[in-house]
Amino acid sequence: MTGRTHDLAAFTALSIIAITQPLPTMTLGTVIFAVGANLVGGIAPDIDEPTAPFWRNLPPGRIIGRVFDKAIGGHRFISHSLIGLAIFGGLWYLLLRFLQPSMPSININIVWWAFMIGVISHLVTDTFTKEGVPWLLPIPYKFGFPPLRAFRITAGGVIENLIIFPGLLIFTGYLYYTHYARFLELFHHS
Repeated sequence: MTGRTHDLAAFTALSIIAITQPLPTMTLGTVIFAVGANLVGGIAPDIDEPTAPFWRNLPPGRIIGRVFDKAIGGHRFISHSLIGLAIFGGLWYLLLRFLQPSMPSININIVWWAFMIGVISHLVTDTFTKEGVPWLLPIPYKFGFPPLRAFRITAGGVIENLIIFPGLLIFTGYLYYTHYARFLELFHHS
């Protein structure tokens, strides 16, 4: 999937959690930081791709991205597995713990969960693509849904651009329309 689809899928997943789960009282800063972390999590597994937005936005990023890509086994390898999920979760938690003293009003547990929801949504959406995802590395099998590769989505293809992305956009808008009071309550308590 493309970065914009991953970001929207991550935001949609976070919105579903916000609707269906009891939310603790949190500051507005936590809400904003959590949404940002969720969007970063939505594209984080693609850090293994040298052309990822993360590398493009750094001055020497393309060179570092190529080296990093080779070092971790290429695209859709470690970062697209349960091992990668654990690594992302651990590193993100360590970063948040390090930053906690400079942002005392931010609930890092909520921010951590928002990031992880983004990462998980990335892996789930990539499971629907032709390439699949190696969920159980070191077992070198890429899982995909549906099981027949011919019925899966081509990343960046017509189905993603004309059906999946607009469908997610409409669904997310519908969630906010039908659960407006819930989201308003979240911001009133922030």
